[in-house]
Amino acid sequence: MQKRHRIQFPKRDFASQQQDETYFFLQDGTESKKIRFHDYHEIFATPGLYEQLFYDRLKCVSPDKVASILESSIKQSNDQFTELRVLDLGAGNGMMGEELKNRGAARMIGVDIIPEAYDATLRDRPDVYDAYYTQDLTALDDDQREEFKSWDIDCLVTVAALGFGDIPVKAFTEAFNLVKDGGWIAFNIRDTFFDESDKSGFSKMMRELVFSEHLSMYHIERYRHRLSIDGEPLFYYAIVGRKNSNIAEASINDSDNHVIDITQAALAS
Repeated sequence: MQKRHRIQFPKRDFASQQQDETYFFLQDGTESKKIRFHDYHEIFATPGLYEQLFYDRLKCVSPDKVASILESSIKQSNDQFTELRVLDLGAGNGMMGEELKNRGAARMIGVDIIPEAYDATLRDRPDVYDAYYTQDLTALDDDQREEFKSWDIDCLVTVAALGFGDIPVKAFTEAFNLVKDGGWIAFNIRDTFFDESDKSGFSKMMRELVFSEHLSMYHIERYRHRLSIDGEPLFYYAIVGRKNSNIAEASINDSDNHVIDITQAALAS
């Protein structure tokens, strides 16, 4: 049985604070350590802390939600879930990978930029992934790209990892392009990223991808991802689609905060 941690949330109101700025205190005897929710390297380094914080205390349901609508979409298409070769982007300590493995996915390939995530997966879920790469997808060389392609990936999943600067647009695009045409794409994203008032590059990319020719939509559902530390629901969209084609390299503009204009790129190709 893993140790139960003493987690304390700050007393002040967080209503005006951004989700990625939220923090908690980890109590250890007389010591109190302040940790941001997005300081994943620190959270993963402490056994059981990620699960206790996000799943026990804050009631996160996203791995089950995204996995269930992916499975349902595949069944409706008469494809075989048990033949999936899945790339889990932002795999963390393996919770999404475990969900898909338990449902029968044939191959699980994890990738995360944080070494502590890889260490936590080896510690907590050593049998989930066929391979796990500690890799920055924005800096792949040709050999590394071919290594990923050798897995013959036909499904990309990414859960609770998009937005807030955790995964850059270019990294998501690279992962998207590693999937075979006709493969499945499943992810979740905070509902506010679909608001047209959000002018960030990531928000723009997601809105354009969902309605572009590169992805055929199968399922989109707004649901309660988890609770905030004030007990308020945080809503996300769970999205499943089928990849039609790669996103052109020319559509990525690194000099403009990694903005993607998918529609223009498609017209130009």
